[in-house]
Amino acid sequence: MRLLSRILSPRLEATAHCDLPCGVYDPAQARIEAESVKAIQEKYQNNEDPEFRTRAILIAGERSDLVKHHLWVLWTDYFKPPHFEKYPQLHELVNKATKAAGATGTKGSMDPKTGQELLDYIAEIDKIFWETKKG
Repeated sequence: MRLLSRILSPRLEATAHCDLPCGVYDPAQARIEAESVKAIQEKYQNNEDPEFRTRAILIAGERSDLVKHHLWVLWTDYFKPPHFEKYPQLHELVNKATKAAGATGTKGSMDPKTGQELLDYIAEIDKIFWETKKG
């Protein structure tokens, strides 16, 4: 049985943001999650209940991770060398955006200012994304 298992097990593993390379990309996925994070941050500020606040922190962290995931999919799967040549700021912009969704940003702070900063970065990425779709 072990031999059969070894023979039939895959030798190469590939991953993608979905099960098929669908070619459907949109920064809206990251924006919606970031809007959720900012709304949670605002609700957190207006609620003193410790249990609510704990849940808010956990959910905001999960949503922040989803923002990072969606941005990385765009960066690694959608954007190509010609995009980076035309928009040389794109690498740094995606880096700043993912950091804004990380421990020093929305994942580590319940201040809605960090949520807005993240949304602002995503808006810049969105603008570039749609410009690339025209060309």
